[in-house]
Amino acid sequence: MLTIHADSRGHAVLVRGERIEAVGPLEELAAAHPHARVRSWPGILTPGFVNLHGTELLEETYHPDPREADTLGTEPLTGDALTALAPDDARWGASARRGVQRMFAHGTVAAACAPLRNRAVRDAVHRTGLELLPRRPHSPGVPSLDPLASALPPATPPALAPGSPARFAVFDVRDEAELTERGAGTCVATVVAGRLVFRRR
Repeated sequence: MLTIHADSRGHAVLVRGERIEAVGPLEELAAAHPHARVRSWPGILTPGFVNLHGTELLEETYHPDPREADTLGTEPLTGDALTALAPDDARWGASARRGVQRMFAHGTVAAACAPLRNRAVRDAVHRTGLELLPRRPHSPGVPSLDPLASALPPATPPALAPGSPARFAVFDVRDEAELTERGAGTCVATVVAGRLVFRRR
């Protein structure tokens, strides 16, 4: 199936399967592919972000299930709270899936990680489609689900281009300057491997 994703500025990408087939103005892509499905999003279409703290957020953080809110709260657990919880493999796998989904909700399409040692985490992350990029064991900055709040310059994948993987994110802002000011919580849609993996309701 062909799908066109377009933003408020009229910028658009044409997706076939897991790849971008064309990039250009919405009007041109829609005219050239009249049978393609069109998804129009508020804001700006971007390549998305690479979260530089994948290891810390996926293997050194527990993301509580909403059903655990009464006992664990809703914020990610690290340090002594994580040690006290001592999650088993099932919990670690579920936590990693929730962590990736929360990354998607901030426009993250890839994460930089040292090799993941926990098999439950590794398998869960692999199934989500999130791309893992190699990095050194320790990354400077502050681990955050919002890549713009890590105290590091934001990292992004290459520019969207024909033939490149269909991974990108849309943020409900006027421009890049407003995105920097308001943060990645303004994400309204994230696409990975051609799939819509996050959509703000």
